[in-house]
Amino acid sequence: MAISDVQEKGSWIYIYDGNGTKSATLSDSIGDLMGIGSDFIVLLKGSWYYVYDEDGKKIATLSKSSGDFKNAVGNSFNLIKGSWVYTYDRKGKKINTTSAR
Repeated sequence: MAISDVQEKGSWIYIYDGNGTKSATLSDSIGDLMGIGSDFIVLLKGSWYYVYDEDGKKIATLSKSSGDFKNAVGNSFNLIKGSWVYTYDRKGKKINTTSAR
């Protein structure tokens, strides 16, 4: 199911599904919220990006050396490194590379 909202309250991250029901509760010690896709969130802790699904299950891990977080849109997220933008799917697989222009 799609994510409708993510809220950070106190030391917790709450994920809400498309029905507005809380689908997961995560400790904010797992990382800083970077972005929200349609059915995943991206967090950064230290030198690692972690991708979690709507149920709070970790589905991918990428090194921060892959690039700086740009955004998450739909079913993918973008990292920028140098003059390139790298697009990854929710499972951390690189699916596209474009010029940062």
